[in-house]
Amino acid sequence: MSSITAALIRRYDRPGPRYTSYPTAAEFHSGIDASRYHQHLCQAASREQPLGLYIHLPFCAERCLYCGCNVVITRKRAVAEHYLEILAREIRMVAERLGDRRRLRQLHWGGGTPTYLTPAELRALAACIRQEFDLDPGAEVAIEIDPRVSTREHLEALRELGFNRLSLGVQDFTPEVQELIHRVQSYEQTAELIETARNLGFASINLDLIYGLPLQTPETFVATLRQVTALRPQRVAVYSYAHVPWLKVQQRRIPAETLPAPEVKLELLAEAIHAFHGAGYRAIGMDHFALPEDELGRALDDGSLWRNFMGYTMRQAPDMVACGMSGISDVAGAYFQNESKLIRYQHAIEQGRLATARGVALSADDLLRRHVITALMCTFRLSFADVERRFDIDFARTFPRELEALETLEIDGFLKRSDTGIDVTGLGRLFVRNVCMVFDAYLERAQANGQRFSRTV
Repeated sequence: MSSITAALIRRYDRPGPRYTSYPTAAEFHSGIDASRYHQHLCQAASREQPLGLYIHLPFCAERCLYCGCNVVITRKRAVAEHYLEILAREIRMVAERLGDRRRLRQLHWGGGTPTYLTPAELRALAACIRQEFDLDPGAEVAIEIDPRVSTREHLEALRELGFNRLSLGVQDFTPEVQELIHRVQSYEQTAELIETARNLGFASINLDLIYGLPLQTPETFVATLRQVTALRPQRVAVYSYAHVPWLKVQQRRIPAETLPAPEVKLELLAEAIHAFHGAGYRAIGMDHFALPEDELGRALDDGSLWRNFMGYTMRQAPDMVACGMSGISDVAGAYFQNESKLIRYQHAIEQGRLATARGVALSADDLLRRHVITALMCTFRLSFADVERRFDIDFARTFPRELEALETLEIDGFLKRSDTGIDVTGLGRLFVRNVCMVFDAYLERAQANGQRFSRTV
């Protein structure tokens, strides 16, 4: 971190997208509706490749103040029961439009808290999906679970249902941090659940951490990192906290003065990199670490590593469908997002309509730039020849302004350019969002129109 100066942080700590998609959700609009989604699903039905399927289960018993997910806070079990009925109807509606294309390469249940559901409800939902879709041998079947509400009975049901990856939220083990963000979860509670999962045969466990939370210091975060490495998860995600109180009203309850300064936040990330490298993990993309034997490392080596709304994966699916409120599908060259309000989502499905509320169709230029940004996010390198071959372009003639803008980033040590491509440096990996922003054709206009993003540091 010695090469990071206060001046460098001031220059590059600015609002910018996380690029979970390109174009970003800021470009989604209501002109992309249910009829358009229907058309794209029918178009996708003619393809033969396996699909990805995301299921959004939004329920939580309590709200964590840092959370940026689309959640429903309720202790009324009937609300979830009705949602599952609606969700099953949507799954069938989507499957019908996909015709005979029913193979899944990737299945992910996210939330919210999927294990808010009872084991019986988990089984019923899985049965619905299996009625409509077939899992490929070796498919990635993952679910997000909360150690505070997940029981052995939950884990037994998930193992029985074929789930092979568990992702556990940890965020930080420091009691003072946990209390302030309303996420009290002991190390012992987490370790016990992981031990149970391993005894049941779960081969891959991922832990999620967040840096930049209120009251975090390098000293307290190092203590958390030591506890996490002692648990030896196969993967770890270390996410930057996005403080967006204008979007997530619960974040207004976090006092701004308790948030780490940008230079401290980068020090937290540096401690995480040091800890996981020291424990034998490999850096994967911009925010993941994996043990050497994990398949993400192999995907990084052979160039098959990819990133979509479900995270990093080696199992690329040319189309990904999402079911549930706020779910975002990526189908046949367009993004489609479901209604984000529970009552609107349910009403649409009850009326026999797909619940699409907005989206965006990707132009040829969007597809090109998405590939460039995703490659940088996944592998930190870009081959000009590969891009030219894939898209039949001349890179230098297509991106003259971008290549000129990269000169400043190169001077600041973020990347190295050659006649053949771009390599992001170790320093540049900490600022990879800034590197990707150079290739974002919408960013300047979005910011001029008042669109607000989380800060890059």
